[in-house]
Amino acid sequence: MSDVRENTAALIERYYAAFNAMDIDAILDCLTDDVAHDINQGDRETGKDAFRAFLGRMDHAYSEQLKDIVIMTSVDGTRAAAEFMVHGVYKVADEGFPPAHGQSYVLPAGGFFDIVDGKIARVSVYYNLTDWIAQVS
Repeated sequence: MSDVRENTAALIERYYAAFNAMDIDAILDCLTDDVAHDINQGDRETGKDAFRAFLGRMDHAYSEQLKDIVIMTSVDGTRAAAEFMVHGVYKVADEGFPPAHGQSYVLPAGGFFDIVDGKIARVSVYYNLTDWIAQVS
């Protein structure tokens, strides 16, 4: 693997390690200032402030660990993808979703990334929302 691909893979590994630790500063350190964040079946948010607010909402309502992470990178290192299993607990009801009472869930998910100057410039996360709703309902 080329150095640029190794650097991209290492960046994504750092991002997910920080996510699993819910180390918001370490997560944000992996991102460009104008990061684009495509929320699963939702809107695109832009910038670190929006990402920080999203992480706060996530941490409030969910406790998640991402496991079995497999990272793939483009030859030039400007794009990456990751597939993983989300192991979570639904702690507090999230707006528009079923009531929460500590339900656990496990579901496959994927993340897609654009990389600019060694930072993540786009994060797009996808999972089966219908499956998640069924597991917590």
